[in-house]
Amino acid sequence: QVHLVESGGGSVQAGGSLRLSCVASIYDYRSVCMGWFHQAPGKKPVGVASIDSNGRTTYADSVKGRFTISKDNAKKTLYLQMNSLKPEDSAMYYCALRDADYCSGGFLEEAEYKYWGQGTQVTVSS
Repeated sequence: QVHLVESGGGSVQAGGSLRLSCVASIYDYRSVCMGWFHQAPGKKPVGVASIDSNGRTTYADSVKGRFTISKDNAKKTLYLQMNSLKPEDSAMYYCALRDADYCSGGFLEEAEYKYWGQGTQVTVSS
């Protein structure tokens, strides 16, 4: 059974930085396709960034140049480095894993992912 556990959220002022982590309990992490989503209250999850089996990354326009997604295969951990944070970045952040042995491309749609973590809250004050 797959478990994803996020951490690293918190409260920061605008312009600050946070690094989110997501540890996955799966056997083979090397070729996973994963993504980060954020969800504001009362709204659907929105794709922020994804990384495919080849390590290619894709970003939503709203975070390009500010956020960086990466993964450490040895630690089975996905990261989201968030810099120059804005109040509109405030949301619950979730990591997600596609149900595929291999994938290539960008995946920023909620329906493209099967497994989800419990989320970590990010609050950015102005």
